[in-house]
Amino acid sequence: MSNQKLLFDEDNQKVVFDLPDAEIELSNNFFSNEESDELFRSLIDSIKWQQDQIQFYGKTFNVPRLSALYGDKNKPYSYSGITMYPHEWTPDLLLIKQRIEEVAKVEFSTCLLNYYRDGMDSNDWHQDNEKELGHNPVIASMSFGETRPFQLKHLHKPDLKKIDIPLSHGSFLLMQGKTQHFWKHKIPKTKKKIKPRINLTFRIIKN
Repeated sequence: MSNQKLLFDEDNQKVVFDLPDAEIELSNNFFSNEESDELFRSLIDSIKWQQDQIQFYGKTFNVPRLSALYGDKNKPYSYSGITMYPHEWTPDLLLIKQRIEEVAKVEFSTCLLNYYRDGMDSNDWHQDNEKELGHNPVIASMSFGETRPFQLKHLHKPDLKKIDIPLSHGSFLLMQGKTQHFWKHKIPKTKKKIKPRINLTFRIIKN
């Protein structure tokens, strides 16, 4: 039996996940297919993608995805030993930002983008809990392209089953409250031949 309960809004487009120690909701078709197709193509071409590297046991490895940081000036962001400095907002990002801020009811300062080129590109278990994000970070996640599973597991309750949320083309996931204190999340690898995916996570940098 699953440990999660799904609560739908009236038009069945938004899903609120009834999970302990978390505030998570998913809006499918947040952008229409036509809008999503156009934004996906534009983001691939216009974003200044970079290949980051990490140190692990004295060896250097490529991060298994491309990434980029955009946002307000003087708002660098650090995670996993990587410090990124933001490029200026693009028209595409400002359009997406305005749309999601109407729902999240906050103003975001920064957007971290990840480009998953194929199924072997991934993002391992982690929390978005860096100190510059504040005490209870609000993370607004937009997805374009291939559907990938977004997995969640509770840090202190092993009896809770792992949660799998499919993030589809044009979907919007909002995490807030205590979520980052108690839940880790990941995008797992797959050997299946799948198309690329772009994920945008909007954040509020406090520094």
